[in-house]
Amino acid sequence: MSDKNMKRKTTMTIVSEGLAKRYKKEKRFKMLGLSAILFSLLFLVFLFSSIFLNGYKAFFQTAVQIDVFFDPAVLDVKDPATANYHGLIKTSLRTAFPDIKKRKDKKKLYGIISNGASFTLRDIVLENPSIIGQTLSVWVLADDDIDMLMKSYIDRELPESDRRMNDMQIDWVDTFKAQNRIKFLFNIGFFTNGDSREPESAGILGATIGSMYMLAITLVLAFPIGIGAAIYLEEFAVKNWLTDIIEVNINNLAAVPSIVFGLLGLAVFLNFFQLPRSAPLVGGLVLFLMTLPTIIITSRVALQSVPPSIREAALGVGASKMQAVFHHVLPLAMPGMLTGTIIGMARALGESAPLLMIGMVAFIVDIPSSIADPATALPVQIYLWADSPERAFVERTSAAIMVLLTFLILMNGTAVYLRSKFERRW
Repeated sequence: MSDKNMKRKTTMTIVSEGLAKRYKKEKRFKMLGLSAILFSLLFLVFLFSSIFLNGYKAFFQTAVQIDVFFDPAVLDVKDPATANYHGLIKTSLRTAFPDIKKRKDKKKLYGIISNGASFTLRDIVLENPSIIGQTLSVWVLADDDIDMLMKSYIDRELPESDRRMNDMQIDWVDTFKAQNRIKFLFNIGFFTNGDSREPESAGILGATIGSMYMLAITLVLAFPIGIGAAIYLEEFAVKNWLTDIIEVNINNLAAVPSIVFGLLGLAVFLNFFQLPRSAPLVGGLVLFLMTLPTIIITSRVALQSVPPSIREAALGVGASKMQAVFHHVLPLAMPGMLTGTIIGMARALGESAPLLMIGMVAFIVDIPSSIADPATALPVQIYLWADSPERAFVERTSAAIMVLLTFLILMNGTAVYLRSKFERRW
């Protein structure tokens, strides 16, 4: 074999070996990328499974059926709303368990029924006052400890000193169960009640309405201002050192931690303007400041994605600069602007740090009826419940997270739908 053929073979061998090494590196890189994706998916599955397994039982609540005598001596026909309904429940329980004589045991017996059961009886009487003097079987909420026992969160096999319920209380529950007087009901109160110290009566309606008020204020302010600023900076503003400073500051504000906006709201809206503390009005203003840079940036990107030929064609047929922007460029960029706005609103919905700084961490029972009423938000409600020692609040925390994630998924899904439906490919 000639030296020329040997040299050619050697060169081809070197090239082949180099290609083989590159292919192996590319394959390893693909495997690493696929492993990262699979690991992320497994982590998400684990996270969502944990939330679901801890929270789905909160949508069902233990109820106990008791025979209540609506004693006319206790219920004032003229004003039944102020009657001692809790006394009626105590009488019903003493009748069901006449052997209980000790005061301490009676207190334990009364504790198997939720304190909110008296409101259930009150609503029944107010709806139909003619039942006064009659005995009715009424389903009322059980105490959270009974609920935890029925959901197997309390281990019966543990020594009595190591669990929250003693053997006597468990026997009472078993008695009700043997009489078919205890069952699970759909926990509609979780969606229709405000916050409560009693886990079985706590709901997310107040926090949900507070979040909706804040999102409405944020949208009304951030959408027009953000889009207007983006149009001016991208289409009309003269490119000089001043606009460069403005652009740099907008980009920096988008990266500022959210708690800084909370400090700003505390200093400006509460201390300087003396706006009401814990109100959705202040929360909406803080979230507006936090969301505005994101909307401006995404809107500018949407405007930049419109080909220059659209502007040139409009100007070429005699349109003014404003007509070219508002009649031709803006409609084409609007889907991207809407997508950025929805994503910014979804981020605002999940924020809690700035709201904590303006006092929305307060315990609020009443449902807010206006943007100036004290309120809280879903992320803050989750934070409050997660800090509670009762085991029943753990599942309510997870259930509230499920509701919040549902809202976030719907908002992000809407953004993806709008982008795929109206997006133009140039």
